[in-house]
Amino acid sequence: MPRFAPSTALATHEVTNQPAEFAGQNLYLIDTPLREAVLREAGPWLDARMQTLGAIVGSEQVLEAGELANRHPPELLAFDRYGRRVDEARFHPAYHQLMALAMDHHIHDLAWTTREKGRHVGHLALLALFTQAEAGTMCPINMTYASVAALKNQEAAAPWLAKLLGGAYDPALKPLADKQGVTLGMAMTEKQGGSDVRANASRAVPQGGGGYRLTGHKFFCSAPMSDAFLTLAQAEGGLTCFLLPRITPDGARNSIQLMRLKDKLGNRSNASAEIEFSGALAQKLGEEGRGICVIIDMVHHTRLGTIGSTLGLMRAALAQAHHHVSGRSAFQKKLIDQPLMRAVIADLALDYEAAVALAARVAKSFGDEDESEQAFARLSVAAGKYWLTKRCPNFVYECMECHGGVGYIEESPMPRLFRESPVNAIWEGSGNVIALDILRTLHREPLAREAFKREIEHTRGADPRLDSAAAELLAALERPQPEGRARWLAERMAIVLQASLLTQHAPPPIAEAFRAKTLKSEGTGTYGILPEATDVDAILARLG
Repeated sequence: MPRFAPSTALATHEVTNQPAEFAGQNLYLIDTPLREAVLREAGPWLDARMQTLGAIVGSEQVLEAGELANRHPPELLAFDRYGRRVDEARFHPAYHQLMALAMDHHIHDLAWTTREKGRHVGHLALLALFTQAEAGTMCPINMTYASVAALKNQEAAAPWLAKLLGGAYDPALKPLADKQGVTLGMAMTEKQGGSDVRANASRAVPQGGGGYRLTGHKFFCSAPMSDAFLTLAQAEGGLTCFLLPRITPDGARNSIQLMRLKDKLGNRSNASAEIEFSGALAQKLGEEGRGICVIIDMVHHTRLGTIGSTLGLMRAALAQAHHHVSGRSAFQKKLIDQPLMRAVIADLALDYEAAVALAARVAKSFGDEDESEQAFARLSVAAGKYWLTKRCPNFVYECMECHGGVGYIEESPMPRLFRESPVNAIWEGSGNVIALDILRTLHREPLAREAFKREIEHTRGADPRLDSAAAELLAALERPQPEGRARWLAERMAIVLQASLLTQHAPPPIAEAFRAKTLKSEGTGTYGILPEATDVDAILARLG
């Protein structure tokens, strides 16, 4: 129930010049760039779903649930009162409310259960929209979505897929046959190796019936209350991928111990744990020694989710900033009417427009049967993840600064958004890992390079600055780049692709402002410094 209006006539003064409450808006219908991208890359079927979810996640009840789930993070329950191991993370009811809502809207499986155009755009867009209310729950939702890519060709995984696809949220720990739906997580990182998973030391020993027993540890296991995990361990034939259930087929708790929950900077609602395997029962996925080849499809799809989550964080921060400056005055003018503030908000809005265009185009390439589009997906998701997640923390900070001091206190959503803002750059491959992945893809897959080249050539001749930047980039793609230049290459790929996409799809003032700001050789990371001829009014008009 909406809370009654607070008192403004206090004993010593009257509270004036404050924005109205933010809640009660359809977060999708007020997001012009995202809606245009959804209609362009997917169509009316997704637009209808987005409108429904947009109204729900913009409600006071759901926004409050997001706040509660982060104010009351999960707690580790290692033992019960009699000293028996339970190894569970216990959550606030708001977390379960949000998880159920996300699965009711099929963010976890929509891309795999429909044949509609842009089905993976559906995953990205719904996830981005939900992130505006609460980001932490999107970690298990995204991993569950991504796990299908690794499981769909595995005979041993068929019972799990049957429960995942079309399944509802069922948090109870119980045998697979009794579940209404399942979530799946991933546990790869070990202390000694980090991103170098080939250095993993966990061991897998076969036992009768096709099962294996795993012994070892994982230093980072996200969503440890998932019903099963994809994990890597060393078998006799080399590093192998396994499906590791929380409950064994005979109905017992598997030998997975939660050693501690991570005390993270952000992503507080979502549990992340250090775990150990003590002869845990698992099923092999794929051949021994081919573990990375099996799990890489899951990693590839989780990266799309990190882009979607980043998009949601950026939009949430921008929407809050625009709402605040539109409802507060200083020096006899609304803040949004002050020239410097208009430049800052317009610059932020421009960055968001470019982020939406890039994210939607990347998502469109997922699931495409065309080999060239598949190659484009492998390259563009890495470039998109690298650039957008790098932009996010400073973007959110600038939105926080637009609020002044009120944006720095915990009653505001801005501190939570700021704490959340670095995580997608770190998870599923940090910046250096992603940049090096781009170099490897360019070296091993000439088709990916050609697909990327064709994409940015759609706008050849549209603008001399874009032609020049594209030519410089394409020349760099044609020759091997040293590892020390990998970050430069990733950044330029993303920026040139964004400029090309905006030139194709955005209103001319948007595309022109982006080209003028980003394609010059000297750059600045500070928001609010736009080229002098920028049509600020046209940019701000799209914010509502």
